[in-house]
Amino acid sequence: MDTLIQLGEQAKKASRYQAQASTQEKNAALRTMSAALLAHSAEIIAANHWDIEQAQANGIPEPMIDRLLLTKERIQDMADGILEIAELPDPIGEVNGMWKNEAGLMIGQQRVPLGVIGIIYESRPNVTTDAGALCFKSGNAVILRGGKEAIHSNQILVTILQDALATTAFPPAAIQLVTDTSRETARELMRLNRYLDVLIPRGGARLIQTVLETATVPVIETGTGNCHVYVDSAAQLKMATDIIVNGKCTRPSVCNALETLVIHEAVAAEFLPVIEKALVEYNVELRADERALALLETAIPATESDWETEFSDFILAVKVVDSLDEAIQHINHYSTGHSEAIVTDNYFHGQQFHREIDSAAVYINASTRFTDGFEFGFGAEIGISTQKLHARGPMGLTELTSTKYIIFGEGQIR
Repeated sequence: MDTLIQLGEQAKKASRYQAQASTQEKNAALRTMSAALLAHSAEIIAANHWDIEQAQANGIPEPMIDRLLLTKERIQDMADGILEIAELPDPIGEVNGMWKNEAGLMIGQQRVPLGVIGIIYESRPNVTTDAGALCFKSGNAVILRGGKEAIHSNQILVTILQDALATTAFPPAAIQLVTDTSRETARELMRLNRYLDVLIPRGGARLIQTVLETATVPVIETGTGNCHVYVDSAAQLKMATDIIVNGKCTRPSVCNALETLVIHEAVAAEFLPVIEKALVEYNVELRADERALALLETAIPATESDWETEFSDFILAVKVVDSLDEAIQHINHYSTGHSEAIVTDNYFHGQQFHREIDSAAVYINASTRFTDGFEFGFGAEIGISTQKLHARGPMGLTELTSTKYIIFGEGQIR
């Protein structure tokens, strides 16, 4: 706990410097951090190799190991991501309009940093650089707490970023890492109200639920991704095949991956054997309801829990429905509010899906895999918010800020 208090005190002090830094100063420091990652890529890969060996020895599934893996190409992507953040508009200091009240006061809203952000996440070490850079550009200090599976990778990454900051005027404590990966330390971080202004969990359902139940610090809930694709009676089936294969098979462990296929009964007999053949090539296990089972050769019966599970693996639940209304009802019941898609050529069906699906991102004729800060033009993301207060969907720079009122008077009193 003493260490967490020390991190908190350092972060609070760093956040005050961060809030006053100019855009030019922040961008220059970000470019320095990006170059440092590339200069030390061999050290990063060596540390990551140790994490990979430990993960394999502990029997972690291959899709999760893929999330953990860092290669020269992925480090380049991380460095490029920091440069992209440097090029993004700086929201800090923006004034959202000015107006005059009856007393003659000029009143406006100005965008300001949140302050000190805590982030608890699991095995993806690229979150370390993405989160560090986004918090830095938005004028915040950040305390990172990654999972034990990536501890060596996270330590070397944060050391490199801090060493880069030490060559600038910025305090290295603007980006810090909790190196104790015990559950008790994580729980103490969730209660660090005196120093943290907000806490953002990024990971699986169990992590997010633990944070929501334990934290006394304000929390922005980011998403477990039980994502759905509905193949409508008016769908182009070739398009549907491409969207489903992309959504399930490109990176099944990420939160925007497809977990459930819902299909209209009018096209089920024609389409299900086709999509089964395409998915079998990727060794996808199908878990189907009774009607879908009759049309599939390799599927096994789905259980109730399958409809509500984020598999993060090569597993897909399949359900046949009689109508668009039934599809919407099923999705809204089991969805985690992340991303859903409809494949249809019927304009009115697409618009109804948009209106009635209650998720952060709703697609017509596109893969759920696009729910991503880079794809939305944010440069990177802290996570996908599935709640409705403060932020919803991919969280970029603007979502890491708040506002304050600025008021100009000429001696008015009330």
